[in-house]
Amino acid sequence: MTHATVRIIRQEHAALSAVLRAIVFLLERHRKKGSLPDFAALRAMLFYVDEFPEKRHHRKETEILFPKLRARTPISRELLDRLDRDHAHGERRIRDVEHALLAFEMLGESRREAFEKTVEGYVNFYLNHMASEEREILPLAERVLSANDWQDLDEAFAQNRDPMTGHVPDFEYNALFTRIVNMAPAPIGLGRAR
Repeated sequence: MTHATVRIIRQEHAALSAVLRAIVFLLERHRKKGSLPDFAALRAMLFYVDEFPEKRHHRKETEILFPKLRARTPISRELLDRLDRDHAHGERRIRDVEHALLAFEMLGESRREAFEKTVEGYVNFYLNHMASEEREILPLAERVLSANDWQDLDEAFAQNRDPMTGHVPDFEYNALFTRIVNMAPAPIGLGRAR
């Protein structure tokens, strides 16, 4: 049986992966065409990454899931410590990406390469981070956590679900979700073809 928490984490990872890949796709397409990207679309996608996964998704993993795993098993403590450090440094990394985007938008072509390299590093970091959680942490959790642990986790992860996963909450992220879907390139699984 797959627990709601595992399903939610995987869905949120898939949504975040789609947004990150959409950013890379958008940049590649515009580089090949020799045109500037849609900065509004990039800002919306980066705002989503900063606002939802960084502030809500990671917090639940660090404050609820990881402590429960540490309490149940000594296995993977080094990995949990690394993932916690990733979460702690995530806000700084997204700020670096946002700053590089602003520099590209304000100063033009001379800053494109620096922005693209910053994005590439961030996307690789994030995709590897999520892969570690899915490959190692979630299977470990399914082996060692108790029914009470899962109940607590399921309740926590069901709150403030990510609208990019298809969950349509009645809160402030609906407009952002709609904007990203309408602006992002379709080949990645978001939005309409442009």
